[in-house]
Amino acid sequence: MAYTFLGPIITKLIDLLDKEVKSLKGVRKQVKSLQKELEFIQPLLKHAEAKLESREIRDVMQVWVKHVREEANRIEEIIDEYLYFVEEKHHHQSGCISCFHKSCGFVKDLKQRHDIASKIKNVKNSLREIKDRGQGYGLRPLEKGASSTTTNIEAPIDPRLGSLFIEKDEFVGLETESATLIRKLVEGSSARSVISLVGEGGIGKTTLAKKVYDEEIVKGHFELHAWVTVSQSYNLKKLLKNLNRQICTSERGMEEMDKEVEQQIQDLRDSLEKKSYVVVFDDVWQEEFWGVIKSALPNNNMGSRILITTRNVVVANSSPCDLVKLKTWFLASSWELFCKKAFHYEFQGQCPQDLEHLSREIVNKCQGLPLVIATIAGLLSTKKKVELEWQRVLDDLKTKSEMNSQLSSISEILCLSYYNLPFPLNYCFLYFGIFPEDYLISDERLYRLWIAEGFIQARGEMTLEEVAKAYLNELTQRNVVTSQSFWFGEGKFYGVHDLMHDVILSRADEVCFCQTWDESKSRFRGAGRRLRISGSIENVLKNVGDIPIHSLFFSDIDEQLTESFIVTLFKKFKLLEVLDFDRVPLNILPKEVGNLFHLKYLSLRDTKVKILPKSIKNLQKLQSLDIRETLIRELPVEINELRNLRHLQAYTANNRGFDYIGVQMHEGFGNLEDLQSLTALEAHPGGIGVVKELKKLRKLRWLGVSKITSETWRSVCASIQNMDHLERLGLAAKDENEVLDLQYISSPHHFLWELVLVGRLQNLPDTIPRFQNICGLFLSFSWLIDDPCKFLKVLPNLESLVLESNAYEGQELHFEKGGFEKLKLLWMRKLDGLKHIEIDEGALPTLEKLYLFHCPLLKEFPLVKHLKKLKHFEIDGSLVLNWN
Repeated sequence: MAYTFLGPIITKLIDLLDKEVKSLKGVRKQVKSLQKELEFIQPLLKHAEAKLESREIRDVMQVWVKHVREEANRIEEIIDEYLYFVEEKHHHQSGCISCFHKSCGFVKDLKQRHDIASKIKNVKNSLREIKDRGQGYGLRPLEKGASSTTTNIEAPIDPRLGSLFIEKDEFVGLETESATLIRKLVEGSSARSVISLVGEGGIGKTTLAKKVYDEEIVKGHFELHAWVTVSQSYNLKKLLKNLNRQICTSERGMEEMDKEVEQQIQDLRDSLEKKSYVVVFDDVWQEEFWGVIKSALPNNNMGSRILITTRNVVVANSSPCDLVKLKTWFLASSWELFCKKAFHYEFQGQCPQDLEHLSREIVNKCQGLPLVIATIAGLLSTKKKVELEWQRVLDDLKTKSEMNSQLSSISEILCLSYYNLPFPLNYCFLYFGIFPEDYLISDERLYRLWIAEGFIQARGEMTLEEVAKAYLNELTQRNVVTSQSFWFGEGKFYGVHDLMHDVILSRADEVCFCQTWDESKSRFRGAGRRLRISGSIENVLKNVGDIPIHSLFFSDIDEQLTESFIVTLFKKFKLLEVLDFDRVPLNILPKEVGNLFHLKYLSLRDTKVKILPKSIKNLQKLQSLDIRETLIRELPVEINELRNLRHLQAYTANNRGFDYIGVQMHEGFGNLEDLQSLTALEAHPGGIGVVKELKKLRKLRWLGVSKITSETWRSVCASIQNMDHLERLGLAAKDENEVLDLQYISSPHHFLWELVLVGRLQNLPDTIPRFQNICGLFLSFSWLIDDPCKFLKVLPNLESLVLESNAYEGQELHFEKGGFEKLKLLWMRKLDGLKHIEIDEGALPTLEKLYLFHCPLLKEFPLVKHLKKLKHFEIDGSLVLNWN
């Protein structure tokens, strides 16, 4: 079945039928009928989404899809309200209940069943009207395998058309890439080869490809040439006809081109078989495209070349190819292009001094995208060269106004990426619109939020987190999100280009995805079941609409959240599934949190909360609990009842000394058998009894244990042996006197890629070779005597190495050639005995970041001239080198 945003709703209905058999007495038939109605509409919805790629009918389809979405939201609200009633009744029934109360409860049950039956009947009537309307628009279930790539809808004018025609003097910033492409086209093997040009929308792929395609050296090298724009909505028969028109120049070929696909492919093969050719396929979106088209392009051993441009790395890799990836431009190239376009007809292409400050601000807003730079500069070229006009354009960019056609064309191009995303990938992408502009969010947080939202469905033997990771990788490969790595152990952080963020907000408004309350503007933006509160909270509760909120976020809150405000919030938003208090001024979590029966995700990270209320046991659907960097030091025993909990993060890192703070847990937490993350459990004063509970947690992928003593060390190691899926491990001794003897960690742990060890170490040189897949290693207070480089250099996959707080007490570190072949980050801090660092020529060939802090005896700093890949070198906070 075609999967759309109705999928999770249908799943909820199925779960309701399976799990609430008794409570649904009398309405089960209605629920089953509603499920079938949605299953019938879902393939129509898939067809509507395919039609959205055509702008001629996009408005009509958007309205129809919006109506379906509104009804889907109503259904979800009905289900959630009913399940909340069932859960509330369950909690009230505990203990002794009088006959009078039982009678009242029976009457209330009857009323509730009548209400749900009435609401379902109304929704079904609405859905039938919507379905009939959709069929009137020509919507039909797409045949299996059909997609928008084979529709006969006439494609709209390509908004990238201007990229094909650019003056030579405006072509800047891509000289190196141009030379590289030309060389790949005209040199090399005589075998037919494919070159894929990859980069995000607006990066200049089409411009560069057309520039190279038109070069005399390229034209003269090949006997036949063809340029084909593919785009999202392509018709294979028309595409082949276009290709034939350029290749088959004879009268016979021209007359007989209106043929079936098989014959057109044969004609192309006949024409190309004995000649050298170059064919450009511009703007390819479909992974299967190469598999379809390659049969028309014979490998004739005459040096023929195929050039593909795409936004998607997966598309590029769908053929054996030579990959060329374009990156956003450096400031110098961006400035040169801007000046050539904005001052093309005056000032000899140079920016006048009185406009330079505003111009540079405008260029910075374009963030290195040549399409955006050229469009904005082209707009400015028509304006008077005065500060007032420049300021207006800058203000438009800051507010992302689409009041003029130039800015709209940018949005139109960037929107192509969105419309090509299937469900639930499009919802995962829209999620970046919940957060403020320029906000970066960690991968692990995204995974857990997407899972809590129901975007992620099980796939084979993959965990939900692995599916979410695959989704995020696909968004990255499609070049619609960007990633950055900052520090060891933090994973990657993801965000979107400023202009893409605006596209997300406009699309989010269309599909009622989320809304934002901004106190500074005293208004809501958007609509939807996800709400971000920004700024002051003073008027938010009285201004929020009646739409039931399922996900709640905060940003830039400038006042303390009071207990009364939080309690009122919980009453108003009782159907919450996601509650994110990350870095909010919050001191207390009221016991009323236990009334949020649907809650799946709760974050109190970096708040001042000290205690979790016992009522947390009511949150039976809770999957993720994040209390990192809070003041919570002990978890209530009731936490052990949360059987659906998958992630419990509770550590606090302290740079003041020997502190890696976790939380104390009560015996019985071994019942949380679905836990995948537990960071960090304090082994003291709980002792061996608490530590042994770890043996039951066989699904753990990330484990942190702090305050380990000699009494508990062997039990910790024994528990770790059972964790076959462990990927990240942090172990910290109670104090400097405790010793971590690594010989007791005997299992190789094939999936382990991160290891944090805090405390005195024994047998590290003998043990470390077992960890062949380690990518990140953090050592602190290890008091190693021998140079650790001698035995760490054998780790073939090590990318990050941190030597912190007397991890090594020797005088010299020697990085020899032949070791650390993949190391990218090296951090050394508070190594009190270190006097000399020697880096051989040829050593550390991939090192990009080098940090040295607070090594008091180190008088001479290492020579880094041999480190060819080094981009960032910092000594005690002073930047020595930054090539970013």
